Amino acid sequence: MTAQHDSAQLFHALHDPAAPLALANAWDAASARLVEATGARAIATTSAGVAWGLGAADGNRLDRDEAIALIRRVVNAVSVPVTADIESGFGATASEVAETVAQVIAAGAVGINIEDAHTGGSSPLRPVAEQCERIAAARSAADQAGVPLYINARVDTYLRAVGSEETRLQETLDRARAYLDAGATGIFVPGAVDAAVIADLTEGIPAPVNILVGPGAPSVAELSKLGVARVSLGSWVAEAAYAVVRRAATELATTGTYTSMAGALGYDELNHLMRD
Repeated sequence: MTAQHDSAQLFHALHDPAAPLALANAWDAASARLVEATGARAIATTSAGVAWGLGAADGNRLDRDEAIALIRRVVNAVSVPVTADIESGFGATASEVAETVAQVIAAGAVGINIEDAHTGGSSPLRPVAEQCERIAAARSAADQAGVPLYINARVDTYLRAVGSEETRLQETLDRARAYLDAGATGIFVPGAVDAAVIADLTEGIPAPVNILVGPGAPSVAELSKLGVARVSLGSWVAEAAYAVVRRAATELATTGTYTSMAGALGYDELNHLMRD
């Protein structure tokens, strides 16, 4: 048993509706260490925050090598399990997704998010059979590496408002079951924030359910009662951080003052945090 294997098993065990895994997604080594310092039980990356920080747009536009290098830096910066958002898998084919996953595991991560959104495609989501093939390839790569990778299969039906409201729940459940059969461990349904919908999802999906949260969403305690096993802030933290950048720059350019800097973390605290 390797340390990474043990870390992967621990990460699996953290998905418990009685005490949901709450993830404040990080996008670099410093944000990862800040999150870990709060007592977080695991670190998750945000694909959007990672892409923006590396000078690219989110949505499968980031170079795979850059993404893998960032994942490695995050893993090396913390002592808790790390799960990486790999968007659609950084590959046009299932075999390319498998190669991505092999590299993610080699970088030290023990989990991935992989989405069924089809950016640039003729439809908002990949066909179920195609997405299942990609998930199966990811699982095969993990099996070959000997790591029980947590594959969090993202279903974007609610995020992208696919189909009618009357059919969306069933479409989500059908996709979730197909993805689980293909090798996924859990199901991530961003965009679902209505309590009744979430309850239907946790009731109908025989695996841990992950919900994306932000201002206005139910609290972690409320989501726990609804059966949610994992709660993610996604890109919200990065968006809030960049909002500070814009406020500070705007204030400096317009009034020549600096009040936006009030409440900043101290240099010594951050510098100490980044010391090995």
